[in-house]
Amino acid sequence: MTINIVGTGSHVPETIVTNDDLAKFIDTSDEWIRERTGILERRIAQGNCLLDLVTQASQKAMLDAGVTGEEIDLIIVASITGDTLVPSTAGALQAKIGANKAIAFDINAACSGFIYAIAIASNMMQNSGLKKALIIGAEQLSKITNWEDRSTCVLFGDAAGAAVLSSGDEGGILAYALKNQPDTDGVLTCKGLSNQYPACKEENNQMTLQMQGPNVFRFATMVMVEMILKVLAEANLTADDIAWIVPHQANKRIIDYAAKK
Repeated sequence: MTINIVGTGSHVPETIVTNDDLAKFIDTSDEWIRERTGILERRIAQGNCLLDLVTQASQKAMLDAGVTGEEIDLIIVASITGDTLVPSTAGALQAKIGANKAIAFDINAACSGFIYAIAIASNMMQNSGLKKALIIGAEQLSKITNWEDRSTCVLFGDAAGAAVLSSGDEGGILAYALKNQPDTDGVLTCKGLSNQYPACKEENNQMTLQMQGPNVFRFATMVMVEMILKVLAEANLTADDIAWIVPHQANKRIIDYAAKK
């Protein structure tokens, strides 16, 4: 049995925050942000919650795949910014799309969450006889962004992407590779947060994302190349066999570095 991606969907909020918008209240400029990140703008979900983004992306993916909620056996939402601790975002989504028979849960793996979710779903489908899975990667990072910290606020926004997986007899996912480095030094943290409401730096700066950018860059440039080579080896392929590589798009410099390597 193979596991295939048979439908995809995405959703971004309407509100756009440009680099020039950020330059109005922090010490930065459009040129500074573009040169260091490649980012031109980000989307912010004003008046919406994460579940709204997740539902929209999921409905588009299901429409693309030609499936209904009743056909979904498994829902996994990868996110660190769920609206509530309980119920899970996946559980709330289950009710929204009528996936009454589905297994549903969230995972917390930050930037790598969507790949972790794909791997988990693939294994569950292979071993448990599940036929169709709905995988969503979504964040509403504007809730936990410190909008006075130019090293982080220029990077983050809100969006959701979804994919429907289906069992089949040919093609499918050839291999995957996962890795996690223990964060013993607080390289990227959000130690406490109010899930339902935006973080307030004045009340508690531990409620916002704290990041050691240079350390994240060093790890990302190393691990992206390492994981690409590992998954190619797992699939018995070389880089010459690959038409497209779709990396995590947090920073253009990281992507450029990996491409050169």
